Amino acid sequence: QVQVVESGGGLVQAGGSLRLSCTGSGLTLAAMGWFRQAPGKEREKVLCINRSGDYTWYADSVKGRFNVSRDSAKNTLYLQMNSLQPEDTAMYYCAADRIYFCADSTSIFGQGTQVTVSS
Repeated sequence: QVQVVESGGGLVQAGGSLRLSCTGSGLTLAAMGWFRQAPGKEREKVLCINRSGDYTWYADSVKGRFNVSRDSAKNTLYLQMNSLQPEDTAMYYCAADRIYFCADSTSIFGQGTQVTVSS
């Protein structure tokens, strides 16, 4: 059975940090990453890391603040979010892609975890 399960998230003040985790089971993955969707906005890709962990893409809005790491043996992804701002408030979805580099059309998404940043 294919499963993508996120954990972490919560409420934090601006300038604070949070850590998210994601595990993909029952999958042979090409890449894993995170998307987010704020109220009234479209879902956007935040970052993606390939299977070997030697290539990572970050959205400009999170570069220098978010850091991702991956344990390929465990199909687990870790997202360290620092210097959080109210505009980072969103539902965060882990993406597990068996084919491409976190493509929206081929990724399997978890149920999401809420991140709320208060000002």
